[in-house]
Amino acid sequence: MDDGGHHGGGHKAVVAALAANLGIAAVKFVGFFFTGAASMLAEAVHSVADCGNQALLLVGGRRAARPATDSHPFGYAAERYFWSFVVALVIFLLGGVFAIYEGVDKLVHPHPLQSPWLAVGILLFGVVMESWSFRTALAEARELRGRDSVLQFVRHTKAAELPVILLEDLGALAGLAFALIGVGLSVVTHEPRFDALGSVAIGVLLVGIGFLLATEMRSLLIGEAASDERIAQIRSALLADAKLKRVIHLRTLHLGPDDLLVAAKIELDSTLSFREVAEQIDAAEARVRALVPIARLMFLEPDVFREPGPESS
Repeated sequence: MDDGGHHGGGHKAVVAALAANLGIAAVKFVGFFFTGAASMLAEAVHSVADCGNQALLLVGGRRAARPATDSHPFGYAAERYFWSFVVALVIFLLGGVFAIYEGVDKLVHPHPLQSPWLAVGILLFGVVMESWSFRTALAEARELRGRDSVLQFVRHTKAAELPVILLEDLGALAGLAFALIGVGLSVVTHEPRFDALGSVAIGVLLVGIGFLLATEMRSLLIGEAASDERIAQIRSALLADAKLKRVIHLRTLHLGPDDLLVAAKIELDSTLSFREVAEQIDAAEARVRALVPIARLMFLEPDVFREPGPESS
């Protein structure tokens, strides 16, 4: 599996999700106005939150593209992780906590649904739109995801936007299912508390998604190394020339999904002149970048390998 996305990876999925959620949010609010369904309101607020989230992801992508400055010499690629973290908090608070609050309020103060079949029709429309958005996100993530499941991709990828969109869409589809079940049971049993329970279920789901995303984005913000596969590729590229005898230490750090910092101490042939050492370092950097294009920042330090002493064993 790849470490990150293509340059701007996930942009199409973000735009598709924004377009879908704008339409869905408007229709859901109309549905709530006519039905008074708690789960419908929870879903409407969820869609509004999702619209804001996608706008934040687009802002993050634009800000991350700014060139490096003296005050930020490694650039702004981590902006994408920051705004994805903010989105996770929005999902957790505005989406999840509000839905739980609304559901509990309707459990305490139940009232019958008005025009429930209108609510069902609107929710089914939401399923169609969210399925289209989810399908677009899956297509965008296919090359990066490989054989991983969606959850494995979210846990392992260094991409920023795609995990957010995939979990948002997956959560939206599950939330719509909860809303449909809640409204349907309320119609069949004439018990409006089932609708309220649907809102609570939606809230719990969104809180869980927000917590998972926040945890993953926090890890990326703190700084994660490249995958084992990437590290093996870098090491192989460095050692492709016999004059580079050994990689003593190798450290990597994702500054952003498409920006990898590589730092290494290397042992070169001791017979090389100073000029030849410089040429070997340049050639090694070129080999690594040819194999791992996201390794944009690279620092290679010539050194002498020393066997570890008894005290380090």
